[in-house]
Amino acid sequence: MLEVGGIAPEFTLPDENDKQVSLSSLLTDGPLVLYFYPADFTPVCTMQACAFRDRYKDIENAGVRIVGISPQSAASHRRFRDMFSLPFPLLHDEGRTVIKAFGVEGFFGLGVRRATFLIGQDRKIQERVVADLMLGSHLDLVREVVAQRQARVS
Repeated sequence: MLEVGGIAPEFTLPDENDKQVSLSSLLTDGPLVLYFYPADFTPVCTMQACAFRDRYKDIENAGVRIVGISPQSAASHRRFRDMFSLPFPLLHDEGRTVIKAFGVEGFFGLGVRRATFLIGQDRKIQERVVADLMLGSHLDLVREVVAQRQARVS
């Protein structure tokens, strides 16, 4: 798994509308919270996405983008976004190439680990949280990022 201080690999993946999105394009305006999650519509993944949705305005106002990645299809991501009014993109990695590049494959290569990375504009990983079942540390990371960015602006 990629460590804090490491460089995030460049990638291009399709979003929920099959539009190609690259890491470089996501970083043009500021840092990125990139989170990997196991599956659309599962209870913990839904709670995580909705918690990020509820903090989205604060995240956006802090000049940070947030994007989720999982192996489900574009159609699944569209339904998930629509059902829960998610304002951020969901990229699909059906081939698991980015999941593997970030080292977030599940145990024995099955599934996807729940991991959240804060990536700077230089592609350097500034923070990382890995907690497969508990959301608290993922949400704390987002709160911390927002607070730090807002403090810099003040």
